[in-house]
Amino acid sequence: MAIRNIIQIGDETLRKKSKPVTVFDEKLGVLLDDMIATLKKEKGVGLAAPQVGVLKRAIVVDDGEKYVELVNPVVLKESGIQQNVEGCLSIPAKYGITKRPNKVTVKAFDRSGREIKITGTDMLARCLCHEIDHLNGILFIDNVVRMLSPEELNEKAHK
Repeated sequence: MAIRNIIQIGDETLRKKSKPVTVFDEKLGVLLDDMIATLKKEKGVGLAAPQVGVLKRAIVVDDGEKYVELVNPVVLKESGIQQNVEGCLSIPAKYGITKRPNKVTVKAFDRSGREIKITGTDMLARCLCHEIDHLNGILFIDNVVRMLSPEELNEKAHK
C-alpha cells in the first residue's frame, strides 16, 4: 500500500465528474488499498478517488468500526436534515456548517464487483454524501451554509 498525494483546492481535477468503474481488477484493488492507507495517515473519515487524482467513481469511508469501500456509489434514499461542521482533506484548515440528509442509503459495488448497500446516519450520512459529491465535482464549500472562523471551530470542538 502506498500513500498517495491528496490534491488541493485549485486543482481542476476536483471539479471534474468521475467516470464509472467498469473493470474490477487488481488495479482497482491497489487504488482502494492506497486510498485507505492515505486516509489512515491523514486521520480523515472519507476519501474519494478524485482527491488522489483518479477520476473514477470510488470512495472509502471509515464507518467507525472499519473502512468501507464503495465503487460506483448511488444514493437510493435519504431522509431528515442535519446541519453540522464539515471539512475536507483537499481544503485544509477550512470548515463550515453544511446542510445534509440525516440518513442515507447507498447502493454500490465492492472491489470484486458484488453489489452492496450501506445505510448511514449522522456523521456517516454526512461523510457518504460528501464523498459522493466529490465524484461529481462538488466540494463541501459549494454546500456550506456558513463558514466557521478558527475561534468558532475551537468552541464547537470543546462542547
